[in-house]
Amino acid sequence: MPTELRLKEKYKTQVAPQLKEKFGYKNVHQIPKFDKVVINMSVTDAISNSKALDVALQELQTISGQKPVITKAKKSIAAFKLREGMNIGGKVTLRGERMYVFLDKLFNIVLPRIRDFRGLSRKSFDGRGNYNMGLREQLVFPEINFDKVDKARGMDIVIVTTAKNDEEATAFLESMGLPLQKGPGERVGIAS
Repeated sequence: MPTELRLKEKYKTQVAPQLKEKFGYKNVHQIPKFDKVVINMSVTDAISNSKALDVALQELQTISGQKPVITKAKKSIAAFKLREGMNIGGKVTLRGERMYVFLDKLFNIVLPRIRDFRGLSRKSFDGRGNYNMGLREQLVFPEINFDKVDKARGMDIVIVTTAKNDEEATAFLESMGLPLQKGPGERVGIAS
C-alpha cells in the first residue's frame, strides 16, 4: 500500500472512530484531523554566504518534495550584521497527500533514527491543538546524502491540527503514531 494512503487509511478506519467514542463527538467534522505541516529552516550562514542558503533550500526541497519559499529578516540587527529584508531561510507548507507522506516518514523512519531518542516532549503543544518540534540536523532524513552535506542544519516542524485543545491533540497525535514521552502516571517497560 502506498505510504500516503497508509496514514490516511489508519485515520479513517482506526483513529477517527476511537476519538469519536472517547470524546463523544456528535458530528464527524468535530473529530481532530491534520490541517497542515510547516517546515521552517533558518540559515544563519546566509548573512555572509548566499550559497549556503541555496544549498539549504535544495535540501529542504529534497526532504519535503515541494519547493520552499524564501523567508526574509523582519528587522535589522546590527550585532548580527543583519539588515531588514535579507534572505535568511526557507519554509514549506505541506497539505494533502504530501503532508501524509511526510508525516508517515517522520513518525516511522526519521524519529527512530535519532540517537538516544526516548520520545518527544509532551510540553510542545501550544494550547490550541498544534505541536511544535525541532530537529538538530537534516541528516536523519533518508533522502539526504551524508557525503554531500557541508554543514548540519536544524529545522522547526509545526504540525497543525483541527483539535480544539491539547488533550484532544495529544490523543489524536499519539493514536496516529507520534512517539511522545510517557506521561507521569505511565511506566516504561513494566507491565502492571
